[in-house]
Amino acid sequence: MLILRIQQLLSDGLLFPGSKLPPERELAVSLGVACSSLHSALKVMEIMGVITQRAGDGRYLNEDASSVLAVPMEFHFLLDDTSIQELTEMRLMIEPTMAAMAAERANAKDIVLLKQSIADFEGSEHDRVRRVASDLLFHRAIFDASRNRLAGRFFSTIRRAMVNMIMATSQLVELEHTLQFHLPIMLAIQAHDPELAAQLMTDHLTDARDLLLHDREEQGSRQLRNHLAAGLSFHSRGRKARFSLSKGALNGSTGHTPGRPK
Repeated sequence: MLILRIQQLLSDGLLFPGSKLPPERELAVSLGVACSSLHSALKVMEIMGVITQRAGDGRYLNEDASSVLAVPMEFHFLLDDTSIQELTEMRLMIEPTMAAMAAERANAKDIVLLKQSIADFEGSEHDRVRRVASDLLFHRAIFDASRNRLAGRFFSTIRRAMVNMIMATSQLVELEHTLQFHLPIMLAIQAHDPELAAQLMTDHLTDARDLLLHDREEQGSRQLRNHLAAGLSFHSRGRKARFSLSKGALNGSTGHTPGRPK
């Protein structure tokens, strides 16, 4: 995977956060990959916040590129209960309104971008990073379609937390589960139905929250069962050991005493 290669270059000190990337063709040659494959990987990293495209100047690694690149590898990362609750509360306050505003203000280009994010998501069944990136792009496109400049800044603020949340939920459900929410939201925005778009976004975020909280509860239950099973096993071994000692003492007490006739 190309993103793993970029991460390795960072780890080896051959690339540095804040540094400018070589031209795309030169980078493709040095990595030994096709330009088309590299271009797709760079797009994913741009969406994830790893690199920034500067008009007329090329691509640069962001200052926090190392920490952001570490996120896609943490496939078993789950937010704690408080983080899930707080992030979902904030998203439920903001994103249904963004979806409603997008339904009122989206133009043809916005709809094309939403459809493209869904198409990318559909084609990401065997590519976890692409799946997370296309899911994130869908939500980012809605923020952009709201035509509120502060919304874009807010999205950048919570993007890292959203990546973590999306990554966690992507492990809990099949691809089709998420599509059942994304597609109706896109159609409501395309139909310029703000009330429906807001309700569908609320349903989508509530479902994601419930999935994560249920999985957290399941993990807690498994840990408790394992702990109890380990305790029962320990006590069982202890009882067997004590029984063996008692049996040995009993056998010793019935043995022959020296000097006493049999």
